[in-house]
Amino acid sequence: MDSSFVVVEKDLTMTDAAAASAAAATASSKAKAAEWDLTASISPHLDLHMMFPLLEYVDSLITADLVPYTHSDVAASRLALLRPTHMVDYAMDIYRELSGADAEIPKEMEAQKEEVFKKLEELRTGCVKFDELCRDDAERTKLIAAGQWNVQSLSSNPNLDVTPAVIETYRKLAKFNYDCGDYQSARDMLENYLSLFASPPLPDAEGDGDDDDVDDDRRSSGKKDQDQDQQDQKQKQQVGDQSMYYLTKVDTDLLQILWGRLSCEILVENWEGATVALTACKNAIEKLAATNQLSPLEALKQRTWLMHWSLFVKWNTGGSKGLESMVELFFTERYLQAITTVAPHLLRYLTAAVLLVKRRVAKQSDNSRSNNGGLDSRRLLKDLIRTMQHCDYTDPIVEFVDCLCVKFDFDGAQEKLAECRHLLETDFFLCKQTALFVEEARVFVFENYCRIHNKVDLMTLGQKLAMDEQAAERWIVDLIRNANLDAKIDTEERCVVMGTDVRSTYERVIDKTRDLNVRSGTLVQNMTNVLNESRKEKARRARAALEEE
Repeated sequence: MDSSFVVVEKDLTMTDAAAASAAAATASSKAKAAEWDLTASISPHLDLHMMFPLLEYVDSLITADLVPYTHSDVAASRLALLRPTHMVDYAMDIYRELSGADAEIPKEMEAQKEEVFKKLEELRTGCVKFDELCRDDAERTKLIAAGQWNVQSLSSNPNLDVTPAVIETYRKLAKFNYDCGDYQSARDMLENYLSLFASPPLPDAEGDGDDDDVDDDRRSSGKKDQDQDQQDQKQKQQVGDQSMYYLTKVDTDLLQILWGRLSCEILVENWEGATVALTACKNAIEKLAATNQLSPLEALKQRTWLMHWSLFVKWNTGGSKGLESMVELFFTERYLQAITTVAPHLLRYLTAAVLLVKRRVAKQSDNSRSNNGGLDSRRLLKDLIRTMQHCDYTDPIVEFVDCLCVKFDFDGAQEKLAECRHLLETDFFLCKQTALFVEEARVFVFENYCRIHNKVDLMTLGQKLAMDEQAAERWIVDLIRNANLDAKIDTEERCVVMGTDVRSTYERVIDKTRDLNVRSGTLVQNMTNVLNESRKEKARRARAALEEE
């Protein structure tokens, strides 16, 4: 046999083996991506319109060959989600994508399209008077200043022809526009609707301009009287809750409107407005729960929905402020209860957020030693690990923290960090934070490794950080310089020498006694309950003894 043929055959065999190995690695990676995919867990707690951005992202992952799904699977899911909505044109496009560009559109879709246009025109006609009034800025400002911008005053004014039925039709039109995919119009209409139940503070009267023009005593006197009237009106006015768009009251119906406003802000990607809407929903839920207008089970469900919707807002808000507020919300007792009982998969986003904000919170704590009402960097990880122990959920991000903080398994943490990168790239909410997360995770490894070692060899540390020795040295130098770490590099021994972190007696006492009042109060309450039960039991026994006699 020709020796050159043998060489070629051997090269082909090696190439085939390499290709098979690469294909197996890709298949394994896709299988893990499907295992870590939380779309099925998150979707029951989202409005179906919010699923479309998630499915678009899954489509991009399919194009990048990162997940084991197909474009037809995603298109079929889109079509199923579109059935309850009024986005008929979008549904027709998806149908052609599935059945072919020349496929005939089903008659049911054509009939639904005609019905949508008919219903839309009917709703617009039914609320045209109120719609025109909302667009008339001068008349609307006049009514607001007179305190007549509410349902009762508008309906009692015969010149306006705005009845409660007209206003209800306007609300239905806002919902119909939302179901048609016109989120901006729905947002503006819901803003107008909410304003009918709001009582914002009256604006200050504008000045007349130049003081030289005010030379008429009667005009001056009239202006003083007008200002006095406005001051009296302001004192009599009942200003609504600023955190809930100045609503004077809230009920379950208005809560649904607040949810609609939040959904619209998210879908038009107005993250500043979405932050305000999220706060309004949260405060409304807590107010209704406190007044027993929501049952405990319903309140738990509402809080669970709020945390899922907050993922869109907090992970898209610029800077770390959004993540800090998300961590603070998730660690609130009632919301933490929802995570551990209903939505343990949210532990992924809580863990990622804690790792991303930990250094920032620590720096703020160092700059100002008062942590009143805010996050405490020393307690973040303790609370996170306690939550991890109560959640029946795990993934590479959670396991990474577990390896470092619980098992102190640095080799295992290195393997999990490599898996974290792939998970982050395939997660809709975390994908933009991949590089920052890896950087913060390396800092976390460095901090934990150096906490139990006074000297660390650069080569060993580079292996723990998945970096070569020179890159690790440059990275550590930048970290020491930027983070003001108490450490230095010994160039002769090629190691990092850590300084000792000595906490003052004051800090240790404060840390130990931080929750002393709460614990003491709980202890007194428990003892009181035990004594009361003991007295009741003694009284029952005495009555039983008397009855026997």
